[in-house]
This record gives sequence, C-alpha cells and structure tokens, in this order.
Amino acid sequence: MTFALDGREMTTREAAHDHLAQQLAFPGWYGRNLDALYDLLTAGFPGEEIRLYHVGTMLQGLGGYGRRLLLTLQDAAENGGPRLIYDE
Repeated sequence: MTFALDGREMTTREAAHDHLAQQLAFPGWYGRNLDALYDLLTAGFPGEEIRLYHVGTMLQGLGGYGRRLLLTLQDAAENGGPRLIYDE
C-alpha cells in the first residue's frame, strides 16, 4: 500500500500531525510528536511506502521542525518502516 503525504498540508506542527494522523490512519492515541511518529511507523508499516509531495513547501513552513520531521521519516524507513519516496 502507498500512502501520500502533501507538504502543502504540513506547514505548522499541528497541521503536520493532523495530516500524518489522517493519511496514515493513526489511532486516536497517537502522541502527535516525532518520537510517537517514529514508533508507529516502525511498528506497523512493513512493506508499505510513503510518497511525500511538496517537500520544499513543508520545509519552508516548518523550518527546523520540518527538517527533523523529514529525518524521522527517513530514519523510520531505514529501520523497518515504510519506504520513503520524494515526489515534488
């Protein structure tokens, strides 16, 4: 299965975690932080992939937090989480 994330929807921390939770069908108890994101991605998405669109818009809106979010997605992909594909 492929999940699509749109960087245009992730320009604030709150909006980013709303979008992640909705698109990745996270449970209601999702902690809405990067540690919780990593934990869920590495626990339940084997063989899946995430296509991340409009990365530049996300990074522009989130600044340093956007870079950490991107690193979290990359790290999860390297440790059993869904494969990460960039589509601009």
